Amino acid sequence: MLAVRLRSTKKGKIRFASHRDIAKVWERTLRISNIPLMYSQGFSPRPKISYGLALPTGAESDCEYIDLQVDDSNRESINVEEICTSLNDNLPPGILINGASVMNGKFPSLQQTVTSCIWDITVNEDDTKVDSWVDRINNENTIVLRRERKGKEVVDDIKPQVHLVRKNYERIDGRVTLQAELGTQPRSLRPSELLRSMEPCLTEHKLRRRKQIVEEGARRLDPLEVAGATPMRSLIGAS
Repeated sequence: MLAVRLRSTKKGKIRFASHRDIAKVWERTLRISNIPLMYSQGFSPRPKISYGLALPTGAESDCEYIDLQVDDSNRESINVEEICTSLNDNLPPGILINGASVMNGKFPSLQQTVTSCIWDITVNEDDTKVDSWVDRINNENTIVLRRERKGKEVVDDIKPQVHLVRKNYERIDGRVTLQAELGTQPRSLRPSELLRSMEPCLTEHKLRRRKQIVEEGARRLDPLEVAGATPMRSLIGAS
């Protein structure tokens, strides 16, 4: 068995596909690309595929991740770059594999290891309102957010999960864009929750996930570079 981790984009019209829809896209593409996957046991065998953190429907991304268990029992070797090329030939527009690693030994799932995500959040408000909002987010010691969990309203202090919020110099569609690094453990803080956490709220125009980060000691790593991973260097940074 060969464990492979892929990084891909989600851009353009495909951003309106849900997390579940994207899972179906991957399963279909892996099948028509003749990638020999390992399957679970039982009455309804399923391909051994593990998906990373769900992306909000409508958001774009440079860094979506998926783990595959490839059956290499009938082959002397499996060429990971050829797998990526075959998949890219069959994936729909907007999804492009831009990185891959062979994962060695036992390794935790993406959802267990990713500690934060970096987002570009383009908002509808003007500079004055955005500057005031950013100042308050950064200067408050606590940021109280009410949200529903398991059918009950809970009150959380989300300040520990707000690692960075600042205004980008780059504008998107002529609008102000924020860069925010938000924690994912023990529960992901969504950009939409950040925007409504401080009155008057900001409203989202466009959202893009730029990076997912794994912290190993003092190091901040791409999920393709964690301990036990062997990155395919020719794919890193592919567009």
